[in-house]
Amino acid sequence: MKLNFIERMYVNSPVRKLAQHLVMRWFGRTIALKSGSAILEVGCGRGVGAKFIYDTYQPAYLYLMDLDLEMIKLASQRVNGQNDKPLYFCVADAARLPYADNALDAVFGFGFLHHVPAWRDGLAEVARVLKKGGVYFMEEYYPSFYQNAITKHLLVHPEKDRFNSQDLLRAFQNVDLTLTHSFELKRMGILGVGVKADSQSISCARHEDACQVVLD
Repeated sequence: MKLNFIERMYVNSPVRKLAQHLVMRWFGRTIALKSGSAILEVGCGRGVGAKFIYDTYQPAYLYLMDLDLEMIKLASQRVNGQNDKPLYFCVADAARLPYADNALDAVFGFGFLHHVPAWRDGLAEVARVLKKGGVYFMEEYYPSFYQNAITKHLLVHPEKDRFNSQDLLRAFQNVDLTLTHSFELKRMGILGVGVKADSQSISCARHEDACQVVLD
């Protein structure tokens, strides 16, 4: 589902850029990807996350995908061709990713999944395109945050079959993803790192054990 005018203003704002910077710092403290990785960002927007991903992980290939052609154009203008970064752009539906099975080392999603009506299909697609041991870096929001008495009149989201933390955990298990790290604000959303079965190709950067933080 595409963003409306208000959401576009937010995702293109300095506030959102700062939030993504903080999210990326958290991601960077969890999992260390091998050098020369192939990475996909689903819902790349105007490309702010792409720069953070590249600076943190230095991938060999970085694929940027969004449902909205206008966002892809903005991302291309913002980051394409900078320092010979290997960037590839694509307009596609998150529930039907145009990538082969077991093709990618990591997938990043900065708040895309709660915009997908068939969100379980979107998560299954993330798992499908990941290699064994591949990593899904997830930032997501709960309906109590984006469908409350105020925001439901300002923002546009699917209304049925929305997820909370338990729904996400069950969906992760159903597609063979293990949530190894998470930071959750129960009334707002979650940061999470999911690893596809067989994690030999990754290593924990700063944590020997899985960590989970939940704040009320």
